[in-house]
Amino acid sequence: MTADTRPMIAITGLTKSFSGNNVLNGVDLEIATGRKSVLIGAAASGKTVLMKCLSGIHQADTGRIEIAGQPVAKAGSREHTKLMAAVGVLFQQGGLFDGLPVWRNIAFRLLQNRGTSVREARRIAIETLAKVNLPADTADLFPAELSGGMQKRVGLARAMAGSPKLLLLDEPTAGLDPITTTIINDLIDEIIRETGASVLSITSDMTSAREAYDDLYMLHGGKIVWGGSTGAATKADSPHVRQMIEGRADGPMRIVTEASA
Repeated sequence: MTADTRPMIAITGLTKSFSGNNVLNGVDLEIATGRKSVLIGAAASGKTVLMKCLSGIHQADTGRIEIAGQPVAKAGSREHTKLMAAVGVLFQQGGLFDGLPVWRNIAFRLLQNRGTSVREARRIAIETLAKVNLPADTADLFPAELSGGMQKRVGLARAMAGSPKLLLLDEPTAGLDPITTTIINDLIDEIIRETGASVLSITSDMTSAREAYDDLYMLHGGKIVWGGSTGAATKADSPHVRQMIEGRADGPMRIVTEASA
């Protein structure tokens, strides 16, 4: 049987603007199957917009997105629902539903899109909680009863419920202390080992970007300006990459502060 050599993600000529403001200006990007990749960029560079285009939340103005060889359709369509069954998404703010207990948050997609029974969905949710090192009694708590780190782990559990082929992670360690950050990164590694899922993460955590991923891509000016292994990123000939990796205020990217905005 011939192995599938298609990229997990293939983006060609992607553009997206809002009220005349061009955010994505012709993004070309390929993410290899089975790799753990990270996308970096300055604040407001369009990273989250790109992630929302990948998940179908935003519809691109022009260009093409394919996941595992299948085009990403508009959110809510039958084609989108079918494709997203193989994709897990972790949103930056967790995206948990305050009015639902943890187990229903985790099993939300299973209950909505797959016709899974309530009993089976709860079983999967509790099983998935164990994979992110949370006890079974967490299942009946509500998001407001959880710490920030626990909410992030619940969000990760929801993303991985149903064993997706692709995980899209929006700032998985944002706002977390160094210990919890390490725990989250280790959990992502464990998920990949268990499921073989591919990962595309966006992050502002440069330590995690350098140490926790295979490949790194830089988004600047609405385009991918550099891509390669994380090992090569520290020696990249791109001044934008070096400025991000080194965390310097001086460089080709102007850092806009509240005082100067």
